Amino acid sequence: MPKLYIALESDIKEGKVTDVYFERATEVIRKFKLDNVSVAMEAHAYSLPSGYEWAALGGIEEMAHVLEGKPVDVYAMEEGTIFRMMEPIVRLEGNYASFGYMESTILGILRHSTSIVTKAARCRLAAGEKTLLFFGIRCVHPAIAPMVDRSAFIGGCDAVSGVLGAEMINEKPVGTMPHSLIILFGDQVRAWKAFDEVMPTEVPRITLCDTWYDERVEAMMAVNALGERLYGVRLDTPGSRRGNMRKIALETRWALDMAGYRNVKLFVSGGIDEVDIMNLRDVVDGFGIGTCIAFPPSVDIALDIVATGDRPISKKGKLPGKKQVYRCNEFHDIVTSYDRVIDRCPLCGGSVEPLLKPLMLQGRLVREIPSAKELRNRVLEQLKKISTIKDFRSEPYFLC
Repeated sequence: MPKLYIALESDIKEGKVTDVYFERATEVIRKFKLDNVSVAMEAHAYSLPSGYEWAALGGIEEMAHVLEGKPVDVYAMEEGTIFRMMEPIVRLEGNYASFGYMESTILGILRHSTSIVTKAARCRLAAGEKTLLFFGIRCVHPAIAPMVDRSAFIGGCDAVSGVLGAEMINEKPVGTMPHSLIILFGDQVRAWKAFDEVMPTEVPRITLCDTWYDERVEAMMAVNALGERLYGVRLDTPGSRRGNMRKIALETRWALDMAGYRNVKLFVSGGIDEVDIMNLRDVVDGFGIGTCIAFPPSVDIALDIVATGDRPISKKGKLPGKKQVYRCNEFHDIVTSYDRVIDRCPLCGGSVEPLLKPLMLQGRLVREIPSAKELRNRVLEQLKKISTIKDFRSEPYFLC
């Protein structure tokens, strides 16, 4: 028996990671010969976490992988697309019995990845042009650490610290040094100098300056120890000893500048959230973010039948019928019935494009999957756009 409580990739693709009621439903469907009933199912978020006006889509590549080879057509927004409440982000079409048991897997992938991408994007907006690094794999089970790294990167983090996660997205891992290194040496300066001696020149010399002494004191010790080789200092003070982090950062920055080390960067980590980022971004040069991205508020994505055959149908609280989402250059979103084609935005008159596009036909991929870097660039372009919109609508415009 496996010693780790994780599902193998083969288990996931075979649909073993499912809720038991889907297995029971499939048994009933086959008993009463409903195997050939064709359905359309749409994934959507009918609500968003408190304070959220949008979410950023994640998990499309993994969803495609687990559905590969199954007799299902998939229409989806591009991964990294910013979407609003009540918009269909994915549509699946086929015989329910052939893919319905995969609902738990599909939603788990979409919901978890989207939640992380969205939180990372919110932190990116808060940080502006300041460096944003993801240090959060210690917050999650190691089996999913690469997925978390990828989602954080797509959402706008500049780099991730996870070695395997970075490798899987063709990026270099980025990090500084742990407190354990300093504690093993028993002396900050000895540890910093040893790091400087061993690490290749391309690794920035960023010293951790809060192990035993005051942050300002240790920062000055670091510049005295490494001089011009010092790239930056990192303050990772735990909340229980922190006091006012903004004042600590201001004091440290002032001391560095007064000593002539204006070029030395100042990084802050340790329980940082987007509110902290906004409070500190004019003082520091970058942030190391972990828990708030790794464990974000959940974007509540559901998957519902909206048509059987050609008949629009849904449970109460959901909009029946297959749909399309159109977007114009002004970021207006219009949800229409699938068979209603529009070429102009009814709100501003600008040209529109459909967001739900073929991804898979009968289990075969028909669209190229972008790289993580390309997806990250897409998110950044959209963030730049929505940050200029004064009255951003959290719901789309409906045109049945």
